Amino acid sequence: MRGSLDGLGSSAPIGAMLPAIFADDDLAQRFVAGLDEVLAPLLVVLDNLDAYFDPALAPLDFTRWLADWVGAETEGIDPGADAAGGGVGAGAVPASTEAGGIGAGSGPASAAGAGRAGALPAELRLRAAVAAAARLHRVRGTRRGLSEAVRLVFGVPPEIRESGAAAWHARPLGPVPGDRRPHLHVTLRLPDPSPADHNRLDTLVAAARPAHMPYTVEVIASAVAERTTDR
Repeated sequence: MRGSLDGLGSSAPIGAMLPAIFADDDLAQRFVAGLDEVLAPLLVVLDNLDAYFDPALAPLDFTRWLADWVGAETEGIDPGADAAGGGVGAGAVPASTEAGGIGAGSGPASAAGAGRAGALPAELRLRAAVAAAARLHRVRGTRRGLSEAVRLVFGVPPEIRESGAAAWHARPLGPVPGDRRPHLHVTLRLPDPSPADHNRLDTLVAAARPAHMPYTVEVIASAVAERTTDR
């Protein structure tokens, strides 16, 4: 995956390791200098190996590999649509991924913040999804986990309606909360939705929902975006 770079020096030149008799041997030094040029990218990777396993610092192509390794939900995230990048330190995980609550909002009150989150480049959303993968696996199949998985991909928290519920009663044989027929409906509000967004959401919800739960998805235009336009 790592290619050679013009002028990239080796952190461990072979010529300096040869016996003293070859120190002034021009042929030997030029021969091993060619090997240094081939090995230099490998040594650079090893010298910075810890950065390759940090989703905030890893090159973009390696971050995609990390996403596969940790099983991150990245359906619909296309970093190739952004400006080309991917060097070490090319991006950082958005602070909201580390500090924000999972599924922190699903109603109109959170829509304004969602609009700002939706502006994040796809590369940053990919890095955030990789960083949150282990945490999301712990809540997979829950409302919380589904909400966060959708937010990481689309940058917008969804509205989730489900049949499950919980309640308590002072007397036995009280009414059972929730609906007898299981169902799940996920609504996503985007500023400029397209048919592709519906397919992406459907694929994501199918992977992150409880396995037994029938579901429907809906993608509609953001009400916040419409009110802003009217102004």
